[in-house]
Amino acid sequence: MPEDQEPGKKKGLWAFLYRIEDVLCVVSLVLLALLPAAEAGARLFFNTGVPASSGLMIHLLLVAGMAAGMITTRNNDHLAIALVQHFSGDAVKEWSQVFINLISAFVVTVVAWSAGSFIKIGLQGRIIGFISDRVFALMIPIGYGVIAVRFARRSGLTGWKRLFPILAVVLGTAVSFPVIAKFIWGFDLPDPVFEICDRLYLLAYYLRIPLTVILLAAALAGTPLFVVMGGLALLLLEASGGEMDSVASDIYTALTNNNIIAIPLFTLVGFFLSESKAGERLVHTFRSLFSWLPGGMIIATVIICAFFTSFTGASGVTILALGGILYAILSEHIKYPEKFSIGLLTSVGSIGLLFPPSLPIILVGATTQTNIFHLFLGGIIPGLILVAAVIAFGIIASVRIKIPVEPFNFRNALSALKKSFLEILLPAFLIIGYFTGTLSLVEIGAAGVLYIFIVEVLIHRDIQFRSIPGIFLKAIPIIGGVLSILALSKALSYYIVDTQAPANLAKWMQGAIQSKYVFLLLLNLTLLVVGCLMDIFSAILIVLPLIAPLSQAYGIDPVHLGIIFITNLEVGFLTPPVGLNLFLASYRFKKSFVDICRYVFPFLFIQLAVVLLVTYVPVLSTWLTSFF
Repeated sequence: MPEDQEPGKKKGLWAFLYRIEDVLCVVSLVLLALLPAAEAGARLFFNTGVPASSGLMIHLLLVAGMAAGMITTRNNDHLAIALVQHFSGDAVKEWSQVFINLISAFVVTVVAWSAGSFIKIGLQGRIIGFISDRVFALMIPIGYGVIAVRFARRSGLTGWKRLFPILAVVLGTAVSFPVIAKFIWGFDLPDPVFEICDRLYLLAYYLRIPLTVILLAAALAGTPLFVVMGGLALLLLEASGGEMDSVASDIYTALTNNNIIAIPLFTLVGFFLSESKAGERLVHTFRSLFSWLPGGMIIATVIICAFFTSFTGASGVTILALGGILYAILSEHIKYPEKFSIGLLTSVGSIGLLFPPSLPIILVGATTQTNIFHLFLGGIIPGLILVAAVIAFGIIASVRIKIPVEPFNFRNALSALKKSFLEILLPAFLIIGYFTGTLSLVEIGAAGVLYIFIVEVLIHRDIQFRSIPGIFLKAIPIIGGVLSILALSKALSYYIVDTQAPANLAKWMQGAIQSKYVFLLLLNLTLLVVGCLMDIFSAILIVLPLIAPLSQAYGIDPVHLGIIFITNLEVGFLTPPVGLNLFLASYRFKKSFVDICRYVFPFLFIQLAVVLLVTYVPVLSTWLTSFF
């Protein structure tokens, strides 16, 4: 039975525990925004810093990441492929959910036990401020323990079948015997215990292929991707005789990465924008500025969507937040055909991913160890080309449809510009601060949160103080989903790199395919398929580490590769049969999936042309980086 349906005292107890999780996560995120801002202020005005701020920030990220993962599990919002959910009947969906939750409970139980061993043996007990790093790290076993129990209880089985989720947790504990033994005896295991561990390693070796197939099938069925990656990492490590608690070590390393702090911060900026009336003000402003031009509202629509998506990093937020108001203006007021309006809004929901402070670009830089500053520069020209191509198509369509233009009203334009000036100033403020080197990426994220808080809460007063925790909680599914995948993809990547699989694959590809351009074409096709099946964050963390060594073998600049990757995944949002934007648009505009696919086809064709241009003309991505 789901937790929110538990009766009586348990419901009150769960509500109390939920409140603790919510408060812990929100407080961690608030401190995560305040500390970098305080550090920047102390450095700029007093030529000093905040004591232990760096260590505190990365460990607050660990706490926020684990709390967000717990909340995301509670709300069933983890990122997954879920093909079964799109193409199956109710009975299959119901039983697939049982399978998903049982296998998730099993895998996460093993991760939780591994984390306990890691804290006792792998951490030195370093003091962060006045708190030991082991205290912060306790969030890992606690968090994954809670997540495992939630998966087990969500199976929904009744009667004697309730034994199955209990069995999943017990079996996960049994498989964790090597790390439990290390927790109790350290590295000097008694002979009988060592023999049991050895047999478990041998069993994992013999079962590695069928269990891998089961995990991959589970991914297609809708098992959260962080569970699949964690399961594969644990299985492959145990099968090769490795130490399972190294998975927990990689989780700790991933969630204490300074660059990653910018991801939750910019996510918060995006949600403060979407929950305020900033969208309405920007729509009014750009409409008043461009509606006197043929296709002027198309220009306004593309710019506004690019602005929003550059901050949220998630096209779904843009479609859901702005789709209604923009559709009303395009179809009901300006009289664009319905299919054109819906096709445009669906296609531009992800059009800002190449512009700073794009979360996917930050994640690409952190994943491939590529200079994030250069990646931001590399995305500007391809992003402008993509925006210009869609705008050009919109202008041509407007002329053919004979959409009337509106006379320019200077007074209205100036009034609208005054109302939205502070939102328009936001990207300029952040970009100047970062590109001049005045502030670090993390400090820019913190400054963005404080800036948008002041603008939307204190100046415009669109958001009431009592609504602020709700905005944090709406942002948490993206934060929790991304950080959960980031944590366990690190463990899987470590194993893959350690086996030299990417290097061997690169050698094989060079022998099979000599042409760099044929490789790039295959890369485009592969990424379009990946973009259909995965969200952009999952794809970056799972697929990019495999592709990066291949691109090096063919002499592809890492900045160029990052831009190719993101541009392809943008288009993947629009590619049937499971492009994410297609489903979101179907939900938002209440149209059939097939109709949405037809409406979006012209815009998909344009974006595919831009993908090919960006892929085969690398100077578009690398030219600006040559000046820095």
